[in-house]
Amino acid sequence: MDDINQIVHTISLSMGAAWASGINLYATLLTLGLLGATGNMSLPPDLQILTNPLVIGAAGLMFVVEFVADKMPGVDTGWDSIHTFVRIPAGALLAAGSLGEVNSAVTLAAAILGGTLAAGSHATKAGSRVLINTSPEPFSNWLASLAEDVAVITGVWASLAHPYVFLVILAILIALMIWLLPKLWAGIKKVFAVLGRLFSGNKQSPPSVKG
Repeated sequence: MDDINQIVHTISLSMGAAWASGINLYATLLTLGLLGATGNMSLPPDLQILTNPLVIGAAGLMFVVEFVADKMPGVDTGWDSIHTFVRIPAGALLAAGSLGEVNSAVTLAAAILGGTLAAGSHATKAGSRVLINTSPEPFSNWLASLAEDVAVITGVWASLAHPYVFLVILAILIALMIWLLPKLWAGIKKVFAVLGRLFSGNKQSPPSVKG
């Protein structure tokens, strides 16, 4: 039973860190680092580096920067675009590093799954923000950003403290992502089509009426 619990705990941390990284990498690193440094949670050897004060400080600084940027409509989309090249590789690395001492095939498999999961959560976050930013008021953007911050911090903690519960919730979230992403993509294409017409000056004229 202890072996099963250890496997579940490892999978939960691995996939939890990857999922959270796709939404907010710096909140993920900061949460893991603080939990490990304060002794509240035991991190795998490859993730012990996150408890280093320099790493915690850097993650905290970047979390503050992202916290501000993520609350600004339009800026958040640019920030997400840049972090496509940061969050997904980081998610793969965190997933692989969460396993501890295992053979290279298992490590590579975890990196592939972690990178894919990080890509999915990142695409869902970034895509939903594009649609939310079409709203003229900023409050929906602020609420979405705060909800994401809370979800990441709570999710990372839950992946360590309650792995069985977290894995059930993660399975539900993955199912929602699979269902939601095509709809987000369809909405994003409409938004960019409208923007393209506005910037090009090609407005659709009403059909002529023949007498």
